[in-house]
Amino acid sequence: MLKTVGQALFSSLQSPKYTTLPPNSQDYEVRTYHAAKWVSTTLCGMELDAALKTGFRRLFSYIQGNNQPKASVEMTAPVTCLVEPGAGPACETKFTVSFFLPEKHQASPPEPNDPEVFMENRDEFTVYTRKYGGFSNQQMKGEQLLKLLESLQKDGVPYTDKPYYTAGYDSPFKLTNRRNEVWILKKTEQE
Repeated sequence: MLKTVGQALFSSLQSPKYTTLPPNSQDYEVRTYHAAKWVSTTLCGMELDAALKTGFRRLFSYIQGNNQPKASVEMTAPVTCLVEPGAGPACETKFTVSFFLPEKHQASPPEPNDPEVFMENRDEFTVYTRKYGGFSNQQMKGEQLLKLLESLQKDGVPYTDKPYYTAGYDSPFKLTNRRNEVWILKKTEQE
């Protein structure tokens, strides 16, 4: 555990590979993430922050050795959360919290012991990304998401407003220069 906390505090963490695409605006960046494996867990409920906390604990247990070979898996960044809003105001939202698997585990990831943790093969996908700092919370994520949607509408680019992602890059112990993001999926030609 100390090794992982140390990695989160003192070194740069491995991240998924992506390519930056035009057009870029001052408000957002366009990225195509390469196909990769992620370890994930899905929760249902109404509160994003609570789902992130519970999902993070499950996945942290997995990287600490709660897997078939009891292997320690390096912490990576970002921690993403795919948010699939429910159909109405009283409907539950589905949250999928994920850690990118380090390159060393991409070919053969350790199998999780927890039945609520699973391997996710993400195909290549393109997102519009808005960065922001500080200690993020549900309200900040919502505000940044609205700003990103406004920018995309103003620029007339093709996007899908649901589902969307939140992404956090820093340990809770990092006090300054924090990096958070919201991602909106670029609409594909098939949609």
